[in-house]
Amino acid sequence: MADKDPSPGHSMFGLNDAPTRRVTAPEEAPAPPQPQPAAPQYVVVQQTPQAVPATGGGKALPWLVAALAVLAIANLVLVLMARSQFNDYATKQADAMNLLTRRMDSSDERYAQLRGQFQVTSEKLGVTQQDLARAHALAAEVQKQQQAAVAELNQAIAQKASNDEVNKLQADSNAKIGGLSTDLAGTKQDLANTKSEFTNALSGTKGELKGDIARTHDELVALAHKGDRDYFEFNLPRRKAQQKIGTVIVELERTDPKKNVFSVFLSFDDKRTERSNRAMNEPLWFYVQGASSALELVVNKLGKDSVSGYLSTPKGFFPSTTNVLGQRPGA
Repeated sequence: MADKDPSPGHSMFGLNDAPTRRVTAPEEAPAPPQPQPAAPQYVVVQQTPQAVPATGGGKALPWLVAALAVLAIANLVLVLMARSQFNDYATKQADAMNLLTRRMDSSDERYAQLRGQFQVTSEKLGVTQQDLARAHALAAEVQKQQQAAVAELNQAIAQKASNDEVNKLQADSNAKIGGLSTDLAGTKQDLANTKSEFTNALSGTKGELKGDIARTHDELVALAHKGDRDYFEFNLPRRKAQQKIGTVIVELERTDPKKNVFSVFLSFDDKRTERSNRAMNEPLWFYVQGASSALELVVNKLGKDSVSGYLSTPKGFFPSTTNVLGQRPGA
């Protein structure tokens, strides 16, 4: 039975095929068939897989998951804390940058104002140079006329002119020299006046560059005594509060005590402008029509929805408004 069952292995090597027979000549009798040796048979026995005994890993798995969850929560808390600290640091840096930007803007505005004053002073200096050139021209003209007069006198003497002609030539020369001397004296006086104006302009510019700030009422009184400007105090106790000082109206818009900044509206010369996010004790300069120099506004006290400070103007610019010295007679 085993020989009749074909096997795939046997088919591969041709063991299941029937043996071929050769055809011989008819005169020879066929040889009797020889018995073939039986092919070897192989039997594969598969073992039944045995069940792996359960270990204690199933009980440790929940503890492992719980430990991973605790680590994830701890990492999340650390990340959030680091992010909060970074945000606080970034906020402080941004506030510092804003304050520096405001101070730079104020410096640029102050520089533009002083540049305008220096231009005016430079123009005055140009007039002085023109007058000086005129004086040199007059002096050269006087010298030229003196030389011409001497030449005429020498010519008259050489020609043996009469004494009357010589006296006449001398009188004409003296008259011309006297007129030129008068013109030269007037030019010198103009130069002196221009020099005085130039010195006063430089003194005023130097005072503005110095930038004295009063942080208390007593300091403001002391500043009013030693300066050539008038000082007027103001107090705005709430938002939208207004106070009129001369021809200028100051209106409080908002305050930020945490950042120590404020915003106000200034109304003058039929216009209303906003000065926003200004720091306390930071000078705020602006020009009003008719003023010889810039007006200065300083806030030296800042609270929640309230500010107080002073306005500085050129001497006598608001004659009908009581200044800080008038508020304290004898101070």
